[in-house]
Amino acid sequence: MTPSLDKPRNGRLIVISGPSGAGKGTVISELDHDFHLSVSVTTRSPRPGEVDGGHYSFVSDEEFHAMIDAGDLLEWASYNNDLYGTPRQAVVDRVSSGWDVIAEIEVQGAAQIRAAYPDATLVFIAPPSLVALRERLVGRGDTADEEIERRMDIAAQEMELAPTLFDHIVVNDDLKRASAELSSILWPETP
Repeated sequence: MTPSLDKPRNGRLIVISGPSGAGKGTVISELDHDFHLSVSVTTRSPRPGEVDGGHYSFVSDEEFHAMIDAGDLLEWASYNNDLYGTPRQAVVDRVSSGWDVIAEIEVQGAAQIRAAYPDATLVFIAPPSLVALRERLVGRGDTADEEIERRMDIAAQEMELAPTLFDHIVVNDDLKRASAELSSILWPETP
């Protein structure tokens, strides 16, 4: 989809964050609006079905650190012993050409965006509860028990921080409702 040519405007940087398993990507996939989804780089291994350059760009530790050193990342964070970051130039180019860019990133990265780009809109996607989050992580079937416990510890910290860092919190207790709420936050002028 292309941005409307009726009236020129600057795009916006929109940050979507939340705990692993909260359904960030699923909620975003339900949005019915024109936007560009930023593709993050990561040092973690691909999960089954993930495509390099589509879901993430998978890079080595050395490549990631070279990007940091060159200033090529808008933000970056370490999450659960893996590195994640947002390529700067792709976001800058899209926003300057009128696109709203959604960056689905870790909470640490959202804090960096808040500091560097105060006009960015930050939305936290929360699970209905930590119990529901654990059930989602277990239900994925691709995460070891020890890993789930690490993610639960991180999620509790992120949920505590969310009200002070994010502009909006959307509880993903129902996919259609959560997606509609996110859409009304991001594009309130759209019926």
